[in-house]
Amino acid sequence: MLAHETLTEPGSTAAGLMELEEQYGAHNYHPLDVTIARASGAWMYDVEGRRYLDFLAAYSAVNQGHCHPEILRAMMEQAQRVTVTSRAFHNDQLPLLLRDLHEMTGFDMALPMNSGAEAVETALKMVRKWGETVKRIPAGKTEVLVCANNFHGRTISIVGFSSEVQYRTGFGPFAPGFRAVPFGDAAALRAAITPETTAFLVEPVQGEAGIIVPPEGYLRQVEAICREHGVLLICDEIQSGLGRTGRLFAFEHEEIRPDVCIIGKALSGGFYPVSAVLSSRAIMGVFRPGDHGSTFGGNPLGAAVARAALKVILDEDLPARSAELGGYALDRLRRIESRRIKEVRGKGLWIGVELHGPARPLCEALKDRGVLCKETHENVIRLAPPLTIAPDDLAWGLDQMEAVLSGA
Repeated sequence: MLAHETLTEPGSTAAGLMELEEQYGAHNYHPLDVTIARASGAWMYDVEGRRYLDFLAAYSAVNQGHCHPEILRAMMEQAQRVTVTSRAFHNDQLPLLLRDLHEMTGFDMALPMNSGAEAVETALKMVRKWGETVKRIPAGKTEVLVCANNFHGRTISIVGFSSEVQYRTGFGPFAPGFRAVPFGDAAALRAAITPETTAFLVEPVQGEAGIIVPPEGYLRQVEAICREHGVLLICDEIQSGLGRTGRLFAFEHEEIRPDVCIIGKALSGGFYPVSAVLSSRAIMGVFRPGDHGSTFGGNPLGAAVARAALKVILDEDLPARSAELGGYALDRLRRIESRRIKEVRGKGLWIGVELHGPARPLCEALKDRGVLCKETHENVIRLAPPLTIAPDDLAWGLDQMEAVLSGA
């Protein structure tokens, strides 16, 4: 198959494919009316061959750009050797991924899983067991504090501690043992801690909430409070990590060190679902054989892909690229004169443009101009292009943003 060919059935149209999806698929998403057939770097192409600049990067899953050749090569080579063994046996790729994660992040140990939500569940199980076996919280009494307006996934336990009404409605009853505090308010965290508090789970920058950046010093205060009270600090870096905010991890902007770090999305460069929980030997050591597992977690195909994805981040210095291009993009957007804009905020190439009205019509207008992005929380345009985007392409995309936002 040639690089420009697709597996789409001959004669397929965008309208026809969207109709099939509407008829046979669950209606749990509201995508823009564009049907992508292929992608490369920062550009995507629909089934009719129209080209679009990607300003979303699959919610940061393709920080390395679409179909990065080095990651593709690793996937194809490994797929011809062995793809999955289950953890019933050792494989020759998982140990190398664990070593690479340690050398890149400094965390003692890692537990690879598949989706981001699965990694969050893994971390919650781990800190609960740590709370009972190490902190000696009575059985069944451990509590995890979370933040209002959080987003950590879509499983029953996770949506149970969401403050978004739609995420919860109709899905109860929910797991107990979680309590929310305001994001960005260290004093509220301190006041909420009890002897049963085993951990505090936080996004260093809240993504789904609209790219909410906490006040300067918040994470340093949080780290100090958690240390003072013997509470584990968990940073969910699934979207914010691996270069997105201009550092390898968003928590590094305040030079802190969480007890647990959760990663996913760009860990595989968008090729294959891979996530991981990173922690110390003292914490992750609470797991014993049979406590937790996943048939596909740590499989050789995923491990080989993840190793290549991490290498690209290092070799191409994507965090520094994000910092430089993100600074340029923030400056450009903040200089736009428009009564539609309420606030522009972000870190690195992760930017939220909050509007006084709904964002969906503007995302549709941008699509018509050849730029793809997506609204979040109804009135925020979320921008997260691949970190490999060319400066000229980024500038062109921002030109389209300015034209739409200024009403041109």
